[in-house]
Amino acid sequence: MPHKIPVDLRSDTVTKPTSAMRQAMLEAEVGDDVFLEDPTVNRLQEMVAELLGKEAALFVPSGTMGNQVALRCHTQPGDEVICEAGSHFLHYELGGIAALSGVHARTINGIRGVITAEQIAPLIRPAVYYMPTTKVLALENTHNSAGGTIFPLHEIEKISGLAQQHGLRMHMDGARLWNACAATNIAPREYARAFDSVSVCFSKGLGAPVGSALAGTREFIERARRVRKMLGGGMRQVGILAAAAIYALEHHRARLAEDHRNAKRLAEGLASIPGVQIDSESVQTNIVMIDIAQTKFDAASAALALRQEGVWLVPFGAHLLRAVTHLEIVENDLAPVLAAFRKVLV
Repeated sequence: MPHKIPVDLRSDTVTKPTSAMRQAMLEAEVGDDVFLEDPTVNRLQEMVAELLGKEAALFVPSGTMGNQVALRCHTQPGDEVICEAGSHFLHYELGGIAALSGVHARTINGIRGVITAEQIAPLIRPAVYYMPTTKVLALENTHNSAGGTIFPLHEIEKISGLAQQHGLRMHMDGARLWNACAATNIAPREYARAFDSVSVCFSKGLGAPVGSALAGTREFIERARRVRKMLGGGMRQVGILAAAAIYALEHHRARLAEDHRNAKRLAEGLASIPGVQIDSESVQTNIVMIDIAQTKFDAASAALALRQEGVWLVPFGAHLLRAVTHLEIVENDLAPVLAAFRKVLV
């Protein structure tokens, strides 16, 4: 049987709803969510709050909105957030913290996306009138630009102690938190315990067509609902989409381990190709960062050449490509990917 083309490894966001998920969407009971009357949205929000051990949750259109709403709720203009230098909300959310909240970031270069309490402590501003106020510590788990790496729970707990000592808020960008949980067998609520707010995504590894959620205290979520509306995120009969997220939570979390296995298999195969460098310790979940600096290609030209061979990837730097495994990638897809790399790069 001929191999399916293309093999789309650009992101786990390219997945399409399964037949069963589409059926759940078709059968969803709906109402007006701005009036708090959509029963399917309400059920989803209760599920997320329970999974994360929080009082309440809010369905939002995207992970970007979840992060931006959270940071706006935690801060005032002129405040400062401390985060890892490659954080998603800094590089891939159009400068939203500055444009929408008047907040700027103080960054730390982490190791594979992980920063430590010892690195953070000296960056917390003293309470003097002419300095920005340090208000939030924001962590990303898993860390996208570091290659889907997992933030260790023991380090989160140390950072949480520091935050409590200084009266700081903590936010987790948990767009791929489900992957961290699948890889470590640590429950979502254990990772979320230390945080005042947590955003999670349904349209990446879980395979829903759209949507994220933000969780925290009831008071925080009441404020977040107002900010969501201000940003244009108030939705009406959106239970059709919430039903897909519910289906994903109930049926697709366990299968994330398969994506992780395929990522490791892909990384091992790529590492055997001359000129291709893989940091194997960074391949912890479903993302593989592929360093081709020792080949004759830059990332953009390599991506174009590989696309012509039916393999779709994202340039992630001058000589770095990103591959992301997901529910539409099976083990049999990997051999043609490796063959395309050998054909193009060697």
